[in-house]
Amino acid sequence: MADLTTQLPRAIRAPMSLVMKCMNFIIISAGIIMALTFFFVVILRYGFGADLFAYEEWLMTIAFWMFFMASAAATHDRAHVNADIVGFLITDPKAIWIRSLVVETIELIIVAVVAYWGLLMCLEELGTYPNWQSTIALKIPFLVPRVGIFLGFLLMTVYTALHLYLLLRNGPKTNNSTQTHALGASK
Repeated sequence: MADLTTQLPRAIRAPMSLVMKCMNFIIISAGIIMALTFFFVVILRYGFGADLFAYEEWLMTIAFWMFFMASAAATHDRAHVNADIVGFLITDPKAIWIRSLVVETIELIIVAVVAYWGLLMCLEELGTYPNWQSTIALKIPFLVPRVGIFLGFLLMTVYTALHLYLLLRNGPKTNNSTQTHALGASK
């Protein structure tokens, strides 16, 4: 299921593709910003004996967004690290499918609960307005990275639910290698 969006119904294919493009833009932009920042920090510090003011504060915010968008993208692609030994021991396609259903369902429940906690975290922060917590020097509200955390978990929930939907729609595979690859176990 490396390309999840191609297997989805047409009604949600375009919006999911757009979301994935936005996530990739955030990930790539954040990586470039972080690399350039560290480059300029080294040049300023060791070349001119100066310091880039409070770069840690905005880099931390960017790092949160990059990390959680990349986690959501990995959920989309089923590219997370997987130490699944049981998947290699089961050979019956129906047993593999049932096991996959159980694993996906458990994953969906867990990630949905964590996404809900992320929502509560953001709502709690919004409830403290105008006394938002913020960084010391640049006064970046803590809400900014927290929204990235919540959106990351929300997207992980959506992608896990879509993987479960496709698993249910497609049913057991007759080819063992296709099913194993679809679950990310053969990476």
